[in-house]
Amino acid sequence: MKTFFKISVKEIFPIGLVLLLAFSRLIPHPPNFTPIVAVAIMSGYFFKNIKLSFVVLLIAMLLVDVFLGFYKHMFFVYLSLFLITFIFFKISDKVNSKNLFIFGFLGSLIFFLVSNFGVWASGVLSPITNLPYEKNINGLINCYFLAIPFFTKTLTSTIFFSYIAYFLKYSFNRKFT
Repeated sequence: MKTFFKISVKEIFPIGLVLLLAFSRLIPHPPNFTPIVAVAIMSGYFFKNIKLSFVVLLIAMLLVDVFLGFYKHMFFVYLSLFLITFIFFKISDKVNSKNLFIFGFLGSLIFFLVSNFGVWASGVLSPITNLPYEKNINGLINCYFLAIPFFTKTLTSTIFFSYIAYFLKYSFNRKFT
């Protein structure tokens, strides 16, 4: 029987860290101040196997969403996270403490663009009109415009949680490997 992937002892700590970050979404927090984009970035960085990166991310997200509830644009949120994971897996050798800020911005921007496209496409209600966004370019622009305040929280939390995860993994590697 061929295995899908093998988990090494060195991957146990990052798996636990990703799960811990994902489960921190259950703790009360300001809107969009969550570690999910950082989880996607670090999943791509932590693991040498892209399948393991995707599986750990998917399990972490699904477990938490079972508690939080499912939502209309969930496909687009997950799509953006898988895209971020894939990109950072491909450039994982470039991730370091100096450029993690830039990568946090790029990951947050990808999440913003894809997930808010999903809000618009899924018929989620506008917070202003309490009606779905218009299904035209003006409705899409309005959706992005109204989401800008959430972007700043996503960006701040992504950078914050990415650095925490990066330095925890760095400290773990120095101490135990």
